[in-house]
Amino acid sequence: MNRDELEEVLRTVGGRLRSLRQQRHATLDDISERSGISPSTLSRLESGQRKYTLDLLLPLAAAYGLPLDELVGAPGTGDPRVHLRPVSVPGQDQTVVPLVRHYGGPHAHKHVLPPGTTTASKQGLHTHQGYNWVYVLHGRLRVTAGPRQVVLAAGEAAEFDTRLPHALGNAGEQPVEFLSLFGAQGERMRVVTSWEETTGGDEAEDRV
Repeated sequence: MNRDELEEVLRTVGGRLRSLRQQRHATLDDISERSGISPSTLSRLESGQRKYTLDLLLPLAAAYGLPLDELVGAPGTGDPRVHLRPVSVPGQDQTVVPLVRHYGGPHAHKHVLPPGTTTASKQGLHTHQGYNWVYVLHGRLRVTAGPRQVVLAAGEAAEFDTRLPHALGNAGEQPVEFLSLFGAQGERMRVVTSWEETTGGDEAEDRV
């Protein structure tokens, strides 16, 4: 890694740590309990106000279940394959499978929630910057966002602004599996549909 690459990695570590925590619906206290690092130190790391050292990054890599190079976003080996490694969410009985190798744009994950579980923490519903879109693969998912609540079955989808107090929970008696697309900066998913039979190849687009 050359000096320019190193500086770029160090510049983006804080944002990556914050995005990882938010995507896994974890609080600073949750990560602190899992890593042994104080919430105030974690907050300074995420904001770039604390120097990144191995004695801090190694416990965080273990807490998130990621290799150190993936945690900090170090340049890879050029292998384009996505290696799926299920990880447990700190403080929650939830399994998350990352579907992308980076956290610079919208994040894609597969989630599995056992019966009777929710992504809400001990402090209650979550609020943070971003926009989330979920699609249920199996089971029943309860989506709470602000004053609204809806239960989705397999094949159904929902979207919400994560600045609203929100949580996702299993609304059935079997594990619920769902996909999540999360835009940390509020990006919304755009669906482009081809209508070749009726429009001669023109494309129409809509928002989910």
